[in-house]
Amino acid sequence: MEELLKSVAGAVALAVEAVAVLVIAFGAAEAAVRLILRPFRGPETRAQRKDIWLRFAMWLLLGLEFELAADVVRSVISPTWAQIGQLAAIAVIRTFLNYFLERDLEKYAEPARPPEATPAA
Repeated sequence: MEELLKSVAGAVALAVEAVAVLVIAFGAAEAAVRLILRPFRGPETRAQRKDIWLRFAMWLLLGLEFELAADVVRSVISPTWAQIGQLAAIAVIRTFLNYFLERDLEKYAEPARPPEATPAA
């Protein structure tokens, strides 16, 4: 039964990692296409670059979440404390990457508010 669980967990982890690769590859391809096509759409603006970065960052964040999920599943089949420690270190690093990337997304995704109009006296 234990061997069956290890086989299933290994297959699930591999499948989830494959999804992560596809998500990140799709996001990178989308960003590359948008960067290449940007000069043909008129003058470049900072908002266009920001939009490309934000969309790519969202794909990266989603890919990192899938990678973290694969690490959690893989921890089920880790037979030694050294491998569990390595998985824990990887999970911590990915969690920090997710946190800071998500924080940047929230910060830069906020639309700039126009200055409030001063009341006429």
